[in-house]
Amino acid sequence: MPSVIVLDTLSQEGLDLLDAAPGITYEVRTGLKGDDLRNALAEFDGAICRSGVKITPESLEGNRKLKAIVRAGVGTDNINSAAATRAGVVVMNTPAGNTLSTAEHAVTLMLALSRNVAPAYQGLIEGRWDRAKYMGAQVAGKTLGVVGLGRIGLAVVKRAQALEMRVLGYDPFMSKEKAKELGIEWYEKVDDMLPHVDYLSVHTPLTEETRNLIDIPQLDRLKPGVRLINAARGGIYNEAALVEGLKSGKIGGVALDVYAEEPCTNSPLFGMPGVLCTPHLGASTEEAQTQVAVEAVQLLTDFLSTGQIKNAVNIASLDAKMLEQLRGYLDVAFRLGKLAAGLIPSGLKACKLTYRGEIAGRDTKVLTAAFSAGLLQGAMADDVNLVNASLLLEERGIKLSSEARTDMGAFRSAMSFEIEGADGQKHKATGTVFGQSMPRLVSLDGYRLEAYLDGCLLVFTHKDVPGIIGGVGMAFGEHSVNIGQMAVGRAGDVPGGEAVGILNLDCEPPVAALEAVRKLAAISSAKVIHLPSAGELPAWLQG
Repeated sequence: MPSVIVLDTLSQEGLDLLDAAPGITYEVRTGLKGDDLRNALAEFDGAICRSGVKITPESLEGNRKLKAIVRAGVGTDNINSAAATRAGVVVMNTPAGNTLSTAEHAVTLMLALSRNVAPAYQGLIEGRWDRAKYMGAQVAGKTLGVVGLGRIGLAVVKRAQALEMRVLGYDPFMSKEKAKELGIEWYEKVDDMLPHVDYLSVHTPLTEETRNLIDIPQLDRLKPGVRLINAARGGIYNEAALVEGLKSGKIGGVALDVYAEEPCTNSPLFGMPGVLCTPHLGASTEEAQTQVAVEAVQLLTDFLSTGQIKNAVNIASLDAKMLEQLRGYLDVAFRLGKLAAGLIPSGLKACKLTYRGEIAGRDTKVLTAAFSAGLLQGAMADDVNLVNASLLLEERGIKLSSEARTDMGAFRSAMSFEIEGADGQKHKATGTVFGQSMPRLVSLDGYRLEAYLDGCLLVFTHKDVPGIIGGVGMAFGEHSVNIGQMAVGRAGDVPGGEAVGILNLDCEPPVAALEAVRKLAAISSAKVIHLPSAGELPAWLQG
């Protein structure tokens, strides 16, 4: 009989579902850590937690019984997913449970900020009737910019449209056509959107791409009097820049529910005019807590009863034998996805994958998911993995297709992608595995070559004339950038036409070095693309 341990306080509705689950027993044990937690996990088939317990590699050491952990909530930062995967434990979460509550809180902050609700009430508490002092602004007819068009972002969009607001949006993985269908004016870059918005609300994960999305340089681009809202992740707005913008009058108001460091009880923003702050209350509603509890119990009982896996954040749905057979090509697929994201970083419209040779007879759906995971990594609030990556692409209106051809080409097995951006930009590439585990790029946009698919890449197009490599090498040498590997290719066998070059650099090139390369007469284009280091695998592929 399957058994479940509940590690954090769960709503009564969730416990009632566990009581009613046929053939499943459960115990509630909260506040566990260290050896007590490790020993407890070893007694049960499944576990449900919230954010209180920390499940570390040590918590799972030697565990042979636990089959699944479900987080009643979105974030799984308190669960070491890599360790769980290695232990054969499925990790699932409940990403939809707090969507409405968080979206409502973002809208609440926007409305309360617009009507000076907090300072007006404080005035009454202090015995003042400051009616004239707190003139507000209506949101109807105003323009809201939304960065991140996932579940929560789209829920905010829907509510803003109901308030008769014009909505502009940015999401690197939503097509222009899909945005138009949803009534959103799509922008390719956040900076391009900034001068046009009266309100800005962010709904993305905190990544290197989104950290300090609004910083000192962006202040000049903001529309005067703009109001900024963040109920997503602390650090997306640079809090020092917000202070500067408020002092200068460029920013009309700031509403925050999240902070770079939490808990946060001391910030230069606290007490400033035009600021409204709450202590991370986005998901703190009775309905949200009930929903995530009920969803968590349903996920776990379905898995223990039927083996069904939904909302998994690791690779447990792929059995070990298949994982080992496909490991090399799963790595290639993931790296090709990262390459595609670097070639068209926003506005991706369509993607076609082609599998050729022996690999075409394998489970190419898993390879397609691995490519999608690479394509989306770092761009989503959701944990992207083999289970959800293709669905997340579909939700953003990106057409994904694939075909398999068992006839061999130049290699025993190879996989290719063709991608198209909203602006008509197109790219194609082919990758394969040398030996057992050496991913290689063997074709890019029709140019034949042999390039390492790892680390910091400089991809540049140029005229096939003498002196190119020397010029690029000199430009990087002057800025102390070392070239680890180099590959060049041309479309045919006749010199003098167009060619492509790929350099594996030992470090990120400074802007000056990149500009020096671009200024070389024969260089047509040059861009830096980041791939995993040699031998580095995503968590779901480790083991």
